[in-house]
Amino acid sequence: MKNRWLIALAAISIHLSIGGAYAYSVYTNPVSEYIGWSTSEITIAFTIMMGLAGTSAAFFGKFVEKSGPRKSALVAAVLFGIGQAGSGFAVMIDSLPLFLAMYGVASGLGLGIGYISPVSTLVKWFPDRRGLATGMAVLGFGSGALITAPVADYLMGAVGVENTFYVLGACYFLLMVVGALYIAPPEEGWMPANMKKDIASGKKIIKKDLQQLSSFEAVKTRRFWMLWMMMLINTTAGIMMIAVASPMAQEVVGLSAAAAATMVGVMGVFNGGGRLGWAALSDYIGRPNVFVIFFVIQVIAFFTLPLTTNIILFQLFIFLVVSCYGGGFSNLPAFAGDMFGTKQLGAIHGYLLTTWSMGGVFGPIIVTQIHERTGSYIPVFYVFFALITVALIISILLKFDIKRSEQKLAESQKQMVG
Repeated sequence: MKNRWLIALAAISIHLSIGGAYAYSVYTNPVSEYIGWSTSEITIAFTIMMGLAGTSAAFFGKFVEKSGPRKSALVAAVLFGIGQAGSGFAVMIDSLPLFLAMYGVASGLGLGIGYISPVSTLVKWFPDRRGLATGMAVLGFGSGALITAPVADYLMGAVGVENTFYVLGACYFLLMVVGALYIAPPEEGWMPANMKKDIASGKKIIKKDLQQLSSFEAVKTRRFWMLWMMMLINTTAGIMMIAVASPMAQEVVGLSAAAAATMVGVMGVFNGGGRLGWAALSDYIGRPNVFVIFFVIQVIAFFTLPLTTNIILFQLFIFLVVSCYGGGFSNLPAFAGDMFGTKQLGAIHGYLLTTWSMGGVFGPIIVTQIHERTGSYIPVFYVFFALITVALIISILLKFDIKRSEQKLAESQKQMVG
């Protein structure tokens, strides 16, 4: 029997590797100076990669379920490793189309498949701590850029731009392969020993999933689309904030450029910490309650932000919004498992991650369009206040819908026992 904490470590190694893609901005200026491509041309690769990440998670979700976490994670390792190392070759031969194909397409496909590969397996290994398990993996993804950025910066100065891509591509590939070779699902119905004892002694009552649905069945339910809409709004708000936090803080409350840069660094801590903290909390208070809390916090934040001139309070609200953004991703697979079961969780999770790609497009577009037309960030807060209010209403309706279903399930179980 494999150790479930080592399974979690294997999942983290995969997510830590693909999370390095978020450090892309560290390459922009060095590549531009070295090869002469414009910043906008180089940025296209990141846009392609992020667009493909969410869509490939949706398209390859069924492949992950059929092939298993090991095979799909190995495929992800090959795609992501080749994409990163191939980017170095593209820089060496001065080929922008090849760079877009490698960093954009190959890495994007590897990122999407690698993101969902370990998650459904982790949920099965941690029936007692679903939130914590998925939170650990997604924290690894969020931390990838924090590790990669300084390492890549050092390597580009030491060995050159193209060699940096080769070295990091090889490291990512090895880390992902090591993780892929250990990760495997538990036997059907497996539970940790402590959980079995607690159930046997009556200390713990096992909470069953509401249903066991295929991905095709899940997408036809009202609950799926309620969760999808909640995630889309939460993701759009978070990415919007991440995209313009620095200029927004400088313009609205007069933060200096240096202080704004520090704030962006702290945002990374809240993004990562929110992934683990909110996910762990959800194991105790429930995923529906956590999502309601997300939107209550953000309704208050977006209502208050245009009214405050206090620098500390302004930054605090930004940190809270970003923590809710990270927490949404870590709670998503566990919440989907609670509602739709683990039979095809990888595929269902993949469909839900289309909100990742859409939010990545909508968030920056909304904020830039509003700012260009009005010359101010203040109207942005009111637009997102309205959107988050809609999400809050949906989250409350979903919470009551789940509660009704749980009551019906409990009543039917009593009748069966009787």
